[in-house]
Amino acid sequence: MSGMPVRIMVQDAWDQVTLALPPAATVQDAKRQALALTHTAGAADDFLVKFRGAELFDETRSLADHGVVPNAALIVLPRRRRPVR
Repeated sequence: MSGMPVRIMVQDAWDQVTLALPPAATVQDAKRQALALTHTAGAADDFLVKFRGAELFDETRSLADHGVVPNAALIVLPRRRRPVR
């Protein structure tokens, strides 16, 4: 595994993936890869990414710009809440 290991929990799939990403990878790239690996339906824009409880609003910035360190945990959540049935 080359690159910085990052754990990403995709809430919709209730699954976690570990990616080896360069620190220069964007948040958007990480989110898209995690959604693809967990086979989560929907557009990437319908999901947000959180790190240490805070949303990473500018997904065009790199992981390093947001202070993401090796073995950090990110979470991908639906942007809008869904009604419970």
